[in-house]
This record gives sequence, structure tokens and C-alpha cells, in this order.
Amino acid sequence: MSGLGFLKKGIPFFVLVFGGTLGLVQFSKVRYKYKTNSFTRADVEDTGIKMKKKEEVTMETEFEKIKKLDVDTWENIRGPRPWEENNPSNQKMQQRLATQQSEQQL
Repeated sequence: MSGLGFLKKGIPFFVLVFGGTLGLVQFSKVRYKYKTNSFTRADVEDTGIKMKKKEEVTMETEFEKIKKLDVDTWENIRGPRPWEENNPSNQKMQQRLATQQSEQQL
């Protein structure tokens, strides 16, 4: 009788524990295998993002910039929504899409 208990409960338990471990190992291998976060400065600048040198950006320089800001007098302005018509940012996005599509057709 004790042999049947192990067959019904013990073996499925061990299969789940060891099988789950092996499954997690395989998933984590895939995760790290295809992880590509290796961007160079040239790659980023090709996309149009201007990067500063590491020496230019420090905590002290950013703190000095923030100290110069006037944070006591400000006005809350509602930002434009993408779905609204005559939205300046939406119009710019549409122009960019039109130029990209015309470049792709060439």
C-alpha cells in the first residue's frame, strides 16, 4: 500500500519540481541569449539623439541647473492629446510619417 502512495503522490511531485527547474533554466537561457542592450554612441547618434559627454553630466551640475529654475511661479497648462484635431505635435508626427513613407517609396 505504501508503494502506491509514492507512485500516486511522490513521483508527480518530483517530476514537477525537477521538470519546473529545468524549464526555468531553459527560459532564462533564452532570455539572456537574445538580450541585446549593446548600443554605441554612434548607433544612438544615428537615430538623432544627441548624447553629452560623461564629464558634462554630474549630480552637481544638474543640481546647479535646478537651483536656477523658478519653481515658485508656474502655470499648469494642459498638454495636447494625440486624438485631438489641430494638435501641433500630432501634425508634426503626421509630417514625419509622410516624409518617412515618401523616403521608403524611393
